[in-house]
Amino acid sequence: MVVLYVEPRFYNKIVEDQLKDKKKTANERYVSPAVEQASRILFCLAGAQSTFMSLIEICARVGIHKSKAFTILETLQRFGLVRKNTDAKGYALGPGLISLSRKVLDDLSAPRLAEPILEDLAIKTNSTAVLGLIADKKVFVAAKHEGEGNIGVTIRTGHRLPLTYGAHGKAIVAFLSEEERESLLKEKNLYFYGNPSKLDRKRLDREISRCQREGYAEDLSEVNQGLNVVAAPVIGPSGTLIGFIEIFLLFSPETAHQFGPLVAEAGKKLSRELGAVVEETHSKVLQNGTKKARAGRKEHDSKS
Repeated sequence: MVVLYVEPRFYNKIVEDQLKDKKKTANERYVSPAVEQASRILFCLAGAQSTFMSLIEICARVGIHKSKAFTILETLQRFGLVRKNTDAKGYALGPGLISLSRKVLDDLSAPRLAEPILEDLAIKTNSTAVLGLIADKKVFVAAKHEGEGNIGVTIRTGHRLPLTYGAHGKAIVAFLSEEERESLLKEKNLYFYGNPSKLDRKRLDREISRCQREGYAEDLSEVNQGLNVVAAPVIGPSGTLIGFIEIFLLFSPETAHQFGPLVAEAGKKLSRELGAVVEETHSKVLQNGTKKARAGRKEHDSKS
């Protein structure tokens, strides 16, 4: 099977901008600089395009002095969180992270419950099916199942992406509360169409409304050329949004449309297994979306 690895086109630039963001917040007086710098280095290595990064590359991406970075890397290496390559000139994430991540994933029921659902979806659509979970303003790949076709798409478990990225971003924002949605859409950089400069708010509003009606959102070869993605929300037991299920397709947009209801049903099935009252949540979202659309039409008519 030919495997194509999906590395989002603007993801490295996003990570770089965030790593270099020095703006202070009210809570930063409680932040340990050394721990923060170590965390930045780990996330920098996680987002690297190559397996190993040189000390100079890490310093440039993270924005810290060479001697400080070296000290942190040597300390992380002692605990197995970072490893060196054979010539000792490059660094990568270490095997010590496996035990940490295993504990986190063991404590999460969603990835375990999602496994048979993702497998069934991947087989039916001959695609790569993924479960993503929300973590603050990011999402991370918590589970996946790759199809068995001659050509496939793969993405790493643990891979982090912006909350508003592509199809999953549309599915997430469509099922947020109105207050959360309005707050999120006020942010400077929104990645629904890849590069923030491509944002079309009127088009986004239409796609959000469609997702609220049909239960799934699409990215048709815009974020990554030639790659079509279909995503649906996953609701937790309290009725709050916890993540998404999506599939990656190397087929036509028409095929992506056909698979949309399958993805929506997979998202609903996992939500039910997590204890969510799916029909109630979807009904509320649809009612709120309808009210907003009516209010928008009234405002437009009053201005005409």
